[in-house]
Amino acid sequence: PGVPGWLLRVISALTAMVVCAVLNYSIEKLAYRPLRNSPRLAPLITAIGMSILLQTLAMIIWKPNPKSYPTLLSQDPIHLGGAVISVTQLTILATTVIVLSLLMYIVNKTNLGRAMRATAENPRVAGLMGIKPDVVISATFIIGAMLAAIAGIMWASNYGTVQHAMGFMPGLKAFVAAVMGGIGNLAGAVLGGVALGLIESLGAGYLGPLTGGFLGSQYADIFAFIVLALVLTLRPSGLLGERVADRA
Repeated sequence: PGVPGWLLRVISALTAMVVCAVLNYSIEKLAYRPLRNSPRLAPLITAIGMSILLQTLAMIIWKPNPKSYPTLLSQDPIHLGGAVISVTQLTILATTVIVLSLLMYIVNKTNLGRAMRATAENPRVAGLMGIKPDVVISATFIIGAMLAAIAGIMWASNYGTVQHAMGFMPGLKAFVAAVMGGIGNLAGAVLGGVALGLIESLGAGYLGPLTGGFLGSQYADIFAFIVLALVLTLRPSGLLGERVADRA
């Protein structure tokens, strides 16, 4: 008998998480660790360069044309009042809650999480307390890569296609969501993502009628960057972020 389809999907998801973890660990060790004491602009430029490099390599290996991706669950619509949502989208929501709960437990209740918070606050002092910042940062990169793999699988399953640059815009919007919620606040990042999605959907829906059809839903992405500019101007700490003065 053949291998069940659900088991193949689980194996492929776990494989993707492992591959992403190994790749991200290698990138951290080779590209970021040598820049640990460099000006803050250097890692940012490196991140942009690595993003372009990975996208280009993916385009060379798998070609630029979109490829179909099997849906993990049924796409049949579910009517909730006036809203329509699919089983896949409900699964994404449930997965988000589970992963967020697990991540919050790791960050707040485990020794690794305490080491992460201490290293983020002051790596030098954390090192004096017996914490190994390089190990903690590598672990953070590995966890981040595994979460990115889960997000990529959910995204591809929802839309049914994969493409070499599919993660670029969602990555930018994830950053906007994190800034909205407050950098370092996990629940705030999810809240920021939900708020950003609502703003984009409602904004795109009203943009066409307000402009007489001149601007349509294809301009929905501009709302993410408008929100980013407003948040950075009016409340840089984010919606749930702690103000520096309050922390002091």
